[in-house]
Amino acid sequence: MQAAVTVTPAQIPELLLGLATVRPVFLWGAPGIGKSSLVRKFADSLGLECVSLLGTQLAPEDLIGVPQIRDGRSVFCPPEAIARDEPYCLFLDELNAASPDVQKAFYSLILDRRIGSYELPAGSIVIGAGNRSTDNALARPIASALVNRLTHVHLQASAQDWLVWAGEHGIHPWVTDYLTDRPDHLWSQPPKTEEPFSTPRSWHMLSDALHSFGAGLDEQTLKVVAHGTLTPAHAVSFCGYAKIVRHTFGIEAILKGDASWPARLQDRDLLYYLAEAFRGRLLKDLPAQKEHVSPALRQHTYRFKSLLVQLAEISVEVAQTVIADDADGLPVLPGWFLIEAARDMPRLVEARR
Repeated sequence: MQAAVTVTPAQIPELLLGLATVRPVFLWGAPGIGKSSLVRKFADSLGLECVSLLGTQLAPEDLIGVPQIRDGRSVFCPPEAIARDEPYCLFLDELNAASPDVQKAFYSLILDRRIGSYELPAGSIVIGAGNRSTDNALARPIASALVNRLTHVHLQASAQDWLVWAGEHGIHPWVTDYLTDRPDHLWSQPPKTEEPFSTPRSWHMLSDALHSFGAGLDEQTLKVVAHGTLTPAHAVSFCGYAKIVRHTFGIEAILKGDASWPARLQDRDLLYYLAEAFRGRLLKDLPAQKEHVSPALRQHTYRFKSLLVQLAEISVEVAQTVIADDADGLPVLPGWFLIEAARDMPRLVEARR
């Protein structure tokens, strides 16, 4: 299911308060962005126990129950996890990953709040959640009859929301500081191949590892951990950031002329990170139109081009990332600066093509 309108985690509690208390809700979102924890936190805010049923681990009889003979008639006895006397939050996690038979078993529970003769206690709420088929996750089509029984809410990752949460839950400062600088690295589209990718969950895992290893974490182990949890490009960038933190070596020192681009092959991850920081600085400082360039900024522009030449002398590939187009093939840096780069650095611009 495609999202027409998305919401951030900070919007979820108020939205669920108005929706889930009157109708069943289905929360859509990519893997690892916190759907399950948001539902549990919401249930806790209402003073309701959250009972989670995992769609991929259920059979129809797990919901309908098994039959017993009473007075010569068969009676289905719903499982203890569902048949409760007090109101609660029934959380149907990975609902759209369940088999068609299991999805059918949910129909009456979702629409009529009933399984056989058992009815959910007044005040109970029903919330489902699942990944989208576009996330390369296990997801089955939901029948229109079930789709029409739910209000659908699409969740998107929010670096601002997550950093607030991280500050309250002891996330490692390297992670929070890095994502403060690079909020676009909080989440990446799940790859089509089997490899790690960045999500709020994977950054949390990286934080746990950093806390576990402590100050004794060596550079090679950090690379193993980062590449084992994050999107490869993000892992390289984070390792470069960590090296900066350890050695107090950053882009400001390079811009001021107090330091040079790191040229050692073993510092290539650091070079990539500094190149990204340099690109960010250009985006921040360079105006879209050349006529808006002040005399003071013109001096900085000369310095920028000089640093770009120095970077290209170390690695054309890394320098290319500074002036690269965006994912849609559109220029990111101002056109007038790219024209000057083409004039002063034809070798770099030819490589860009």
